[in-house]
Amino acid sequence: MGKINLSPATLLNVFTGQADASLVFIVEQLRMPRLVLAALVGAALAVSGLILQSIIRNPLASPDLLGITSGASAAAVLYLSFFSAALGAQFLPLAAICGAGLAALVIYLLAWNQGASPLRMVLIGVGVSALLAAVTTFVLVFSPLTTTLSAYVWLTGSVYGASWPEPRALAGWLALTLPLLVLLARQVRMQQLDDDLAQGIGVRVQWLRAGLLLVSVALAGLAVAWGGAIAFVGLIAPHIAKRLMPPGFTGQALMVALIGSNLVMLADLAGRTLFLPLDLPAGIFVAVLGTPFFLYLLINQRH
Repeated sequence: MGKINLSPATLLNVFTGQADASLVFIVEQLRMPRLVLAALVGAALAVSGLILQSIIRNPLASPDLLGITSGASAAAVLYLSFFSAALGAQFLPLAAICGAGLAALVIYLLAWNQGASPLRMVLIGVGVSALLAAVTTFVLVFSPLTTTLSAYVWLTGSVYGASWPEPRALAGWLALTLPLLVLLARQVRMQQLDDDLAQGIGVRVQWLRAGLLLVSVALAGLAVAWGGAIAFVGLIAPHIAKRLMPPGFTGQALMVALIGSNLVMLADLAGRTLFLPLDLPAGIFVAVLGTPFFLYLLINQRH
């Protein structure tokens, strides 16, 4: 649709139904669904990253660096290419979650050596992520051309062309994860203690970690199903939130969701407006910020 400048007064008229019908359509049916979807995708990825950093005790942990989003992407592309015509798109979130969960399980098992070394998990995650990217490309070679073309944009991380059914569906799926997250949130800080100490005060550490990992995988899989593989949101947002908020998972989770939402919304805005008439994927702009940030953290971790 291009770039349209709206004053605050005109925007208010749009939401009160007093503006021109074409402006109402552009804002309410084209811009708002995309904005809401970007916010939900960013929040899901950010909270997923915060959970991973909490349970692995590693500041480098995020769903993309550990290969979880790559697993979700590979499973989603496989489903779209070979099963969606027969089964419909309604099972895409389940496919993405299963792919994310399988990737997380493989990485954890490969990294286990009398305990999962944080740096070892990240390195194995990068390797598994590269392997899954190759699998995704292989699947796309045998996919219909229309699926391949749309998948390449989506895999970069994009909410292009969103309409209201997408954010509504994602919000509904995310709501299913909230009860488990709320149930486990109070014990997150306890599991960050030494395992023996946490067990000594009655925390079932392994069950707690399994539950939190399940929530993290579900959040990452759902975000990928609707927003593609947007990298580094789950890495950047938790670090910013921890600098702004005191220790405590609940407060940090709310802040990290807000930061992740704004990060993806701003990246999508940049992709839509900076290179008109092109509409670039939001994932490109997040990667531009995230790559040097990751290298900075990696250097600090080594020292």
